[in-house]
Amino acid sequence: MAKILVVDDAQFLRVRISRLLTDGGHEVLEADNGFNAVQAYQDGRPDAVLIDITMPEMDGLAALKEIKALDSDARVVMLTALGQESVILEAIKAGAKDFVVKPFDAERVLEAIDRVLA
Repeated sequence: MAKILVVDDAQFLRVRISRLLTDGGHEVLEADNGFNAVQAYQDGRPDAVLIDITMPEMDGLAALKEIKALDSDARVVMLTALGQESVILEAIKAGAKDFVVKPFDAERVLEAIDRVLA
């Protein structure tokens, strides 16, 4: 199916999301912060990116902007905690295609990925 880059500083979340996506037939790349996400995007050219907003080194919003600068057609879904509505709006303005609120429902993650890949 598709190659998806999963970016979160929490390893357990990366593992959980990666398993969900691989069970759905997708190939998964992983990164643990925004800086590494930009590098992984350049190296792997995934079909979509699922990226957390709050991370060390470089947050998800900064990484989104760098990824969009590299590839204006990049399909990015933001992972966000409740209460980050203003950041979500900024991410949408910067080119994010969708967002998933944590703690997330597995079906919502798959729905967001399917939507951006369509």
